[in-house]
Amino acid sequence: MQQNKPVTLRILDGVSILLIGITVYLALFVAPTEVTMGAVQRVFYIHVSTAWVGMLGFIAAVIPSILYLRTKDMKWDRIEVAAIEISSVFFFLAIVLGSIWARPAWNAWWKWEARLTTAAIAELLYFAYFMLRAGIDNPERRARFGAVYALIASVSIPITFMSIRWVDRTLHPVVFGVSKATSEIEMAMTFDMVKILLFAIFAFSIVFIDLFWNRIRLGDLQEKVEQLKMKVTM
Repeated sequence: MQQNKPVTLRILDGVSILLIGITVYLALFVAPTEVTMGAVQRVFYIHVSTAWVGMLGFIAAVIPSILYLRTKDMKWDRIEVAAIEISSVFFFLAIVLGSIWARPAWNAWWKWEARLTTAAIAELLYFAYFMLRAGIDNPERRARFGAVYALIASVSIPITFMSIRWVDRTLHPVVFGVSKATSEIEMAMTFDMVKILLFAIFAFSIVFIDLFWNRIRLGDLQEKVEQLKMKVTM
């Protein structure tokens, strides 16, 4: 069974690769060197972008979760799984990159401060989502359980985002918005840095859309294969 990839998706694949290349080039060779942390701060652009897109994907999964519970249409389950699967990868990359950044900045790979702790809990919740789904054989029961679980787990994302804005002292600098917290790390963000960060977020958003579309198509093909298997065994 073969399903040709749409031309638009092929173009999006190429654009995504190009945007990632440009982002890496801007972060490594164009962005000014931060005066406090030096060259290691360049990982900041990728770290923030992967974390931001990962969070948005987790929140976006709420919509197909609700739609599945309302309609019982399995296509919404496949869309939900696609969003959470890709976001889990992005969020894991953000945690790994943050650890690489933390080693020279904090003199430690990991510290149990507000943002790190809540991010770790959120990622573990979504890892558990796939483990628990794998233990349910009935497709409809698995989809129903997944939708409810995704709705509950999504609460962890705004908590993770707001955590450094609620505490009195944090290791994380607040990039967007204001905070009552005192950060142990201060970044001197120039206008050029802000422009490159916004471009990186845009680039990774396009990559997310591209991967999301590809993953949904894969889920649709898997569903067709399962239906064919059922027909053969009947």
